[in-house]
Amino acid sequence: MAAGAGAGRGGREVPLGGGAAGDSAAMLRNGAAGGGAAAQRPVRVWCDGCYDMVHYGHSNQLRQARAMGDYLIVGVHTDEEIAKHKGPPVFTQEERYKMVQAIKWVDEIAPGAPYVTTLETLDKYNCDFCVHGDDITLTIDGKDTYEEVKTAGRYRECKRTQGVSTTDLVGRMLLMTKAHHSNIDEDLDYRKHTDNFGKGPKGHSPWTGVSQFLQTSQKIIQFASGKEPQPGDTIIYVAGAFDLFHIGHVDFLEKVHQLAESPYIIAGLHFDQEVNRYKGKNYPIMNIHERTLSVLACRYVSEVVIGAPYAVTADLLDHFKVTLVCHGMTEVVPDKDGSDPYEEPKRRGIFQLVDSGSNLTTDLIVQRIIKNRLEFEARNQKKEAKELAVLEAMKRLEEEKH
Repeated sequence: MAAGAGAGRGGREVPLGGGAAGDSAAMLRNGAAGGGAAAQRPVRVWCDGCYDMVHYGHSNQLRQARAMGDYLIVGVHTDEEIAKHKGPPVFTQEERYKMVQAIKWVDEIAPGAPYVTTLETLDKYNCDFCVHGDDITLTIDGKDTYEEVKTAGRYRECKRTQGVSTTDLVGRMLLMTKAHHSNIDEDLDYRKHTDNFGKGPKGHSPWTGVSQFLQTSQKIIQFASGKEPQPGDTIIYVAGAFDLFHIGHVDFLEKVHQLAESPYIIAGLHFDQEVNRYKGKNYPIMNIHERTLSVLACRYVSEVVIGAPYAVTADLLDHFKVTLVCHGMTEVVPDKDGSDPYEEPKRRGIFQLVDSGSNLTTDLIVQRIIKNRLEFEARNQKKEAKELAVLEAMKRLEEEKH
C-alpha cells in the first residue's frame, strides 16, 4: 500500500508505557542512546484488531496512533481467528483488509495478524510499540491480549471514541428505530435495547456500554485534511447518504479517484431527514455527524459538504468549481418535486455514472446482521461477561493493595 501523507518523516522520540525502562527502550530503538549523534529512524507504530464494521471510532483510534509516530502498520485478524475468540464477523477478511487500507492514517496493513499481540509480531514488522484504545480485548480464555507487550513496556493507550461501538450500530439495525438520529422523544425499545446490550446480569461494562456521540468542531478539524484544491486539480463532486460507510462506498470512491491524475473529491452528505425521505425504514443508521467523520477518514475524500442539497444545483457547482459529478449504479430517487437531482450537471455535460464493481449496499449489510441476530446477541453477552469478570479482578487487586 502506498504510504499515507507524512509517512517516513524524521524519527521522533516517543516515550512508551512502562516507566524509565520503556523510555530508554524507545531511545535505543531510535538510535538516540549510546551512539550520541546516531541517525534517528522513523518511529513505527503497530495497531491490530478485527476491524469488523469499521466506523469512525476505529478511524479515530488509528488517527491517534499515527500521531504517536511516523509510520503506522495495522494488523487485521482473519475470519477464523475472530470466529474462535469472538464469534463470526460481519465482513470477510478481504473486505476488512480493504476497509482498513482506505483509512487515510494507515501506511500499511498486515493481513492475518495473530489475535494475541506478541513482541515477536512487533519485532517482525520492526515496530517500536503498539497502540490500543482504553478498553480491553480478551482471548477466548479471558486473558488480556496485550499482556506481553504491556509487561515489556511496548504498549501505549489512546482514548476510545465515546458514543460509538459496533454493538450500538448492530442494535440500531436490529431494532429498526429512528431514535438514534431523532431529536423527538427517544424510542423506548431502543433505550431498553441499549440497556440490555451494555448491561450484563451482574452490572455494566464501560467498554461495551452505549453512550451518546457528541460532535465537536475540534473532532471535525482532526479528521479533515484541511487541503484546498490546487491549480490543475480535477474537482469531482459525489453525493449521497454514505451511511454505515462500507466497502461498497470505498470501491466507488476509489474508482472515482482513478478518473483523474490529480483528483480533489468533494463528498456531499445529505441531512438525516433527506436520507430518510428517499431510503425510508429507519435510515440513516448513522446520523449526519457520524457519517461526516466516517467519510472524512477515507483517503480518497478531500472535503465533505455537511447537509448538501439533494439536487446538485448550479450554485453548488459554481461555488466549488466542480469539473465532474459522479454517481454509482444505484437508483437515483427523484427530488420532492419529481425532478432529476442531477439535471444541472447533465445539462452541463459533466455527469458520469461510475460502476464500482461492488454490489454491497447498506441494505445488504443490515440483512447480514439481521440474519445473524441471535449469534450477534450471544456474542455480545459473552463479551460483556468476560469484561465484567476482568473488572471484578481489577477491583479485587486494588482492594488488596489498600
